[in-house]
This record gives sequence, structure tokens and C-alpha cells, in this order.
Amino acid sequence: MAENTQEPNDQIQDKKVEEHKEAVKKDAKGLFKSAASFLKGLLDFRHDTDRDSTIELIKADIPFKGATAWILICSIFIASIGLNANSIPVVIGAMLISPLMGPILGMGMSIAVNDIDTLKKSLINFGVMVVLSVFTAWLFFFLFPLKVESSELLARTKPDIRDVLIAFFGGLALIIARTKKGTIASVIFGVAIATALMPPLCTVGFGLAIGKYEYALGAMYLFTINTIFIALATFIVLKLLKFPMLRYANSAKRKRTARIASFVALLVMVPAFYTFWITLNESQALGDYERFMVQNIESNESLYLRKDIYSYDNKTLKLFFDGEISEATISALQNEFLRYPELSDFTLSIRGNKARGIEQISKANDRYIVELNRLETENEALLDKVEDLKIRLALMETQLTEAQKIVPVDILPYNNIAKDAKIRFPDLSELGYGEVLQSNFRKVDTVKVIFPQWKFQVSDSLNDVRNKDLRQWITGELKADTLLVK
Repeated sequence: MAENTQEPNDQIQDKKVEEHKEAVKKDAKGLFKSAASFLKGLLDFRHDTDRDSTIELIKADIPFKGATAWILICSIFIASIGLNANSIPVVIGAMLISPLMGPILGMGMSIAVNDIDTLKKSLINFGVMVVLSVFTAWLFFFLFPLKVESSELLARTKPDIRDVLIAFFGGLALIIARTKKGTIASVIFGVAIATALMPPLCTVGFGLAIGKYEYALGAMYLFTINTIFIALATFIVLKLLKFPMLRYANSAKRKRTARIASFVALLVMVPAFYTFWITLNESQALGDYERFMVQNIESNESLYLRKDIYSYDNKTLKLFFDGEISEATISALQNEFLRYPELSDFTLSIRGNKARGIEQISKANDRYIVELNRLETENEALLDKVEDLKIRLALMETQLTEAQKIVPVDILPYNNIAKDAKIRFPDLSELGYGEVLQSNFRKVDTVKVIFPQWKFQVSDSLNDVRNKDLRQWITGELKADTLLVK
């Protein structure tokens, strides 16, 4: 009976566990559906799309004549001046008034809906705009006397994959804003600034004007990237929004158009990826170079760097020092240089000279002054102890004098001895006498000392002879046990 009772209880328990699992699964499915529904409502913008108005607005911005042409010319001049002066605000202002975006959106829209006529108009107007922009920029830089290779100009000569991403996501933001009921003007302005269509064209004109065609090719490549990926983003968004195709379009033609657009986009991305890879390697190598300089050169106070030449293209780093550089120092720097992996294929060249430059000497002097001030600060704590030791030493000397019971000697009959000394030693010009304390660190004695001054200088051996004779004579006169000559 006990076994039969236990079996139904186990079955009931298993049933409850299964029911709990089913309830958890249902709750998880419900949570997933709720999250999916929330994200769909958050990100879905199809219900807010005005197809007819979007197509009309894009087509209206495609034509290029009259006022639009003059606006483009003025914006190119403004952008060229801003790039020449390296003024970012001026360049931004030129990008905001530029009408270049219209034909690009027209190309993407016409491919998406297979509107061949609109595509032709967009390509023609786009080509005219590019030619007019480049000519205007070339004319400015050719005539303007200041042809400065500013950082804003050079920044447009080497595009990489980051420019592809900026153009693509900028194009997405632009076409999404265009398709919304009630176009968001701030988005359009922001995309005009981010994608920067004007500066590359100005840089193309600059490169042609000064004869540096590599600048022109790099800038034109950047402009091509921006153009293609803005148009590609337009094509993708309009396809996702299912804009109506024109009646004459067939399925095969749509697929062919999509394939051509994808192929062109991928083809343009290949050089951009390569340029990004080169830029990444340059950045990493530059980082290792800067770390090497800080950790091994600037932190070493015994080295006086006069100049360094870093070249990524030639894979070289040349260091010029003031002062001689030992072989041990060169070997140590070479070994440290090998610790930086991004500089493994670089050649390190180290040169020194015997003369230090004024600037390096000044730096060294400044360091010595700082060190001297530090030592003086540390020694201030010892000054009181020094003064205390002086007082104690004076007291000990007084006590020592009393202990030795030093009794003043009779005053030397100085005049008589001085006269006799002058007679006995004609070369003697002055004669001094005194008593000094002398210690052998076990006891202290009082010693008589004479200080002769001779008229004529003689060799050391002759001088020793006359000092010896003078000492012997005065010792006899004073009846002194010990007499020193100084």
C-alpha cells in the first residue's frame, strides 16, 4: 500500500514540474513578442513616409541652372577660402549652402524606382556641377597668391573606410529625413556637414592649381566615395520602403540594376579598405614612436636631443644628440627600440656631436638649478644642528683651554730679535711670530710659530735651507723646545 501511494505522488509532482516549465516558456515567448513589438514600433518608420512628396522633392532639387549654379559657385569660393585659411567654421558654412546633394539623391532614387529619365537628368546635372565646382576651385587657387597646404586641405587627400561609413550612414539619415512627412531640415544640414561634399572638390582644384595631382586624385576619390554611398543608402531605403516602380520596369532589369549598384559600391570600397589599413598601421607605428621617445629619450636626463626625424614611408627614425653618445648608450637604445612591435621594420639611426647647443645647455642648467634648490631645501633642516654644533665646539674649546692650563708666555722682546734677524738674514723683509694650538687627537699642545717673508724667491731647496737656519737661530734665542716655520 505504501508503494502505491508513493507512485501517484511522484506523478503529481512530475506533472507540476511540467506545468511550471510550460508556464515559463509561455512567459518567455510573451516577453520576446513584447520586446519585438516594442522595437518594431520604435524603429519602423514606414507609416510616417510620404512617397509622392519625397519623389517630388528629390526631383525638384535635381535641376541645375540659374540661381542654383550661382549658389554653387559662391559656396565653392567660400569653401576654398575657408580651406586656404584653415577655418573650419567657414568651410561648414559653405557646406550648408551647397546644392550638390540634390543630383546624388536623384541618382539613388531613380535607380530604386527604375526611372531612367530621372537618372539621366541626375547624371547630367551632377557632372555639370562637379566640373563647375572643380573649375571654380582651380581658378581661385590658381589666382590667389597664398597657396598654403593647410591641414584642412590635406585631410581630404587620403580617404579610408571611415569615410565610407560616414557617407553611408549620412546618406541613410538624409533619405530617411527626406521620406518623413514634414522633412527634418536639421538632419539635412547635419548630413551636408558630415559627408562634406564641397571640401574634396575644392581640394581637387587646389591639387590641379599647384601641380600636385596626387592631391587631386585622393580628393576626387573621397568625393566619389561620398557620392556613391549616399546614392546607395538612398537606393536601399527606398527599396525597403517599397516605393512604387515605374510600369515599364521588369524584374530582370531591376535585378540587373541592383547588381550593378552593389558591384560599384564594393569596387569603391576596396581601395577605401586598403587606405584604412595603411592609416591604421601608420597610427600604430606613430604611437609606438611617441612612446619610445617619451620612455627612453625624454626621461633620460643624460641625453640632449637636438632633433629627431621620423619617416613612416622610409621606415626610419633618426636621432641627433648634442654631446658624444657612447657605444653602450647606442646599443641600449637599439635594444629598447626592438621592444616596440610596430617599429620592428624601422631603422634607428643615432648620431651625436661634441658641442652642446645653447638650448640644451640652458635645459641642463635649469635642471641643475632645480636640483640645487631641492638640496638647499633639504639642508635647511640641518642648519639649526650646525649652529648648535658651533656653540658646543666653542664651549669645548674653552673647557679644553682651562683643562690644559694654558699660561700666556712672556712677551717676546720682538724688537731686539727682529733687528738681529734683519742683520743676520739681509733677505728677510718681514718676520711674524705667534702661538697656536696643535692636536694629534690625543692631546693638545701649544706650539710657537714664526712667519718669515723673504724679499726674493728662490728654489725650494734653498728656501728650506734659509728657513732652517732662521728656525735654529730663533730657537736658541727663545730657548724653545719646538718652533715651527710657516
